[in-house]
Amino acid sequence: MTLLSEYYVPGLHIEDRSIKVPLDWAGHEPGHGFDGESISLFYRVVTAPEHVHDDLPLLVFLQGGPGGSGPRPLSPSSDGWIEEAVKHFRVVLPDQRGTGRSSRVDTHIMNRMDGTQGAAYLKHFLADSIVRDFEHLRRTEFGGARWVTLGQSYGGFLTLTYLSLFPGGVTAGFTTGGIPHVPADATDVYRHTFPRMARKTAQFYKRYPQDVERAAIIADRLAAEPVSLPNGDPLTVERFQMLGSDFGMKPSFERVHWILDDAFLDGDGSASADSELSDEFLAKVMDATASRPLYWPLQEFIYANGELETPIRWAAQRVRDEHPEFDAGERPLNFTGEAMFPWMFEQEAALRPFKPAMDVLMESTHFGTIYDADQLAGNEVPLQAAVYFDDMYVDSGLQLDTLSRVGNSHYWTTNEFEHDGLHGSTVFKHLYTEALNRGDLEELF
Repeated sequence: MTLLSEYYVPGLHIEDRSIKVPLDWAGHEPGHGFDGESISLFYRVVTAPEHVHDDLPLLVFLQGGPGGSGPRPLSPSSDGWIEEAVKHFRVVLPDQRGTGRSSRVDTHIMNRMDGTQGAAYLKHFLADSIVRDFEHLRRTEFGGARWVTLGQSYGGFLTLTYLSLFPGGVTAGFTTGGIPHVPADATDVYRHTFPRMARKTAQFYKRYPQDVERAAIIADRLAAEPVSLPNGDPLTVERFQMLGSDFGMKPSFERVHWILDDAFLDGDGSASADSELSDEFLAKVMDATASRPLYWPLQEFIYANGELETPIRWAAQRVRDEHPEFDAGERPLNFTGEAMFPWMFEQEAALRPFKPAMDVLMESTHFGTIYDADQLAGNEVPLQAAVYFDDMYVDSGLQLDTLSRVGNSHYWTTNEFEHDGLHGSTVFKHLYTEALNRGDLEELF
């Protein structure tokens, strides 16, 4: 175990650590030696200062994404679940491979590869490899001690992969807004998602009716003449619509409202077809719609389980084409949610180097196995899920359908929170208390 540094942030003790894992897990078993190309897996061990020397059980956080690095806590209360978790656990915060400080993948890496090489490389950054990294970490650096998992969003997808492949490593699992549909099908997911995007847009306009006109004028302006963002990317209507990607969080409606509030340059900033778009507005749109490496490139392939009958072929775009209400020329303008489209890999500098690999991946049918339906049906590891009834990103009906076929699973369905409810002070504490009262954590304490 390589200790890189040890320090405190207010209210938390932090250890930064790193190990090597194989780029390609084929032919290798977690917990054993390996040969061939390796990459770094970076992780932090976080404890409350009063528990630095205590032998508390382990909780590993499975970050959302895909392509999301682990949290960088500012204090216990900066992320509500951490404040509760460090009372009971040593918390392990890995940066999933390719993110954060774990051999990061970005444009510099992709520019070195052609489409075939890039596609093969990106396949190594999906759930089957991520979970093997974590199991290797558990076996080699924590003495094989079983740990509790907490999966937020895509981290819930990783949880079911973990329970499919290495259930013996997990004492209990928690998920928040992240139970995938099994069997997985990207097209089916987006057919459930686009109607929710339209409902979220309607809710936004109902709360801020003045923004119907502001959004329409902005979209008309973008359709009529080229507009560039500060980084040089074109601001098209389609990119403007991606402000809706935030609509499943709180207080996203307010964030988007204030972006639109700064849109027009002249006079008192009232909506005007003749007014220039302000630099502040363009900067805010750029930041709000900025692409994170791996997040969009891997987005649809998190639904690819084993050998596919047909290629994915841009599932979100195909479903969007079935919904004319999302056309860039429709008014009121509908905003889109968490969905990637082919034009992004042509227009955005941060994504263009991924395009050759994406063209190959979209025609591929061979992926690693991430879910074992039979194993999940016979699952014995206690699983407690928070299902957000109005979740824009992960359909609650599909979540409950999957949970009905996962052994020893329990769920709490609520409409009190949006997709990011874990980051408050209530959700993890509620799940933890439920599991504790049920006796699911008995062997830990």
